[in-house]
Formats: sequence, C-alpha cells, structure tokens
Amino acid sequence: MATSESSGSVVRRILLGSQLRRLRESRGITREAAGYSIRASESKISRMELGRVSFKARDVEDLLTLYGVTDGAERDPLLGLAREANVAGWWHSYGDVLPSWFQTYVGLEGAASHISIYEVQFVHGLLQTEGYAHAVVVRGQPGADAAEVERRVSLRMERQKLLFSERAPRFHAVLDEAALHRPYGGETVMRNQLQHLIDISEQPNVTLQVMPFAHGGHAGESGAFTMLRFPESDLSDVVYLEQLTSALYLDKREDVAQYERVMDRLHADSLSPADSRELIGRLLQLR
Repeated sequence: MATSESSGSVVRRILLGSQLRRLRESRGITREAAGYSIRASESKISRMELGRVSFKARDVEDLLTLYGVTDGAERDPLLGLAREANVAGWWHSYGDVLPSWFQTYVGLEGAASHISIYEVQFVHGLLQTEGYAHAVVVRGQPGADAAEVERRVSLRMERQKLLFSERAPRFHAVLDEAALHRPYGGETVMRNQLQHLIDISEQPNVTLQVMPFAHGGHAGESGAFTMLRFPESDLSDVVYLEQLTSALYLDKREDVAQYERVMDRLHADSLSPADSRELIGRLLQLR
C-alpha cells in the first residue's frame, strides 16, 4: 500500500525540481549550461526539473552554487529535500512490470488529495475488480505469461487500497457509457464489475458519473485524462495523459486550466451520481 513516506518522496522530488527550475530561470541560465556544470545533458536537467529522476547530492550542490545560492539557510532545506526525495516507494518492487514513466504517476496518485479522471475505453484502474483487471491486462499484454499477468493485476489491486486508506483522496470519475458496454472477461466478470461500480460509488470520498450515449458529442473529445491536485500549496496541479509507450505530465498553468474547464463541462453534462448508479443498475439487470 502507498504510504505517506513513499508517495511523499515523489512530491519532494517534484518540489525540488520545480524550485531548481525557478532558480535557474531567475538567473537566466540555460538548461544546456546547467547540464554542463554537472557533467550532464540538457535532457537530464529537464528530467530533474520535472522530478522524473533521483537527485545526487553533489549535483544539487553544484547547481545551487551555479545559481548563486550560497547561504546555508537557503541551501540546507533544498539539500534535505534531495535526500528525502530518494526514498524508494512501495511500487519499486514491481519494477519488472512497471514502466519508469508510470512509476512517477503511481507516486503522484498516492500523494494526491484530489483525483479527477475521464475514461473512455474501459473502467478506470482504481475502480476495476480483480477479474476485470485480469481481462484488461490479458487483452493489453497478449505476449505476457501467467506470472506477469498476475504481477500486473497485483499492482493494480495494491494501488486501489489508496481509496480506502486513512489519507484517501477525493476521487471523481467520469466514465463514458462505452466503457460500461465493452465486454472484458465474459458475463460474470462484467456483472461483478458493474455491481462493484455501484458499491464503490457509495464511498464518501468517491463520486462516479456516467457520460451517456444520449448526450452525443461532449467536451471529452480529446480522450482519457487524469487531473491530480495535492495538499502542498506550492505544488501545482498535474494533468496526466497516458500514451502507448510513454506519458505526458502537464503542469503549466494554462495547460492545466484548459483541462480543468473540460473536466468541469464533463461534470456538468454527465448524469448525476444518482442517475449514473441507476443507469449502471439497468445495465446490470440486462446481463
């Protein structure tokens, strides 16, 4: 299960990266020049500033010196963040089946205070039953052997503990009605999945809405996305966009604001939580 320590390490890494980026930009130093100072590439500086890699104390010390941060009162907290940011999260034990670009997401997911998602293709991973998750993994990883499939399913089940933890985030999900009709795993699996959606939607921290076919076109035309908000005031919201072999993490204010407007429209145009449960119940009765 994701602990505050393991998820917190991701947050600290992103906080440190963000502060290093602000310092560099305020001094008018390019990423290329910053990389040269620590014997690294421009792309590594970019990854550091996005919180995608671990931090070496020596690199942080050299960058702070380059940026003119020589006062111990200002340096020491940042160096402390660097040490704390390297604490490994629980998900690292799943490194054999967890891509590096998704490890960042799992850490952010565990640290978020609010998670809002829009999903089209299938039920979101945090809402899947074990049987449904198994069917999704088998469909998505046709070359995986039984052991790998079970590892991937186990990882997904471990992530779901977040919704029932003491630090459970507010979770607001909008599912396109197509996700409720597309069969994964056969009739029994789908019946169990639909019933699980009804049950979990009654959790006090979970809001579930369905975007019905009857609405026609809607604001989610660009596809599935996730918005993450954090309790730390100096950590910006993040929009997560998953691709086939990588992911995008958007944190620029104008990008986040645009996705926030889309999410607000999805919330307004989708069925209410009560009507969504009623629709899922009708689909359950038809199976």
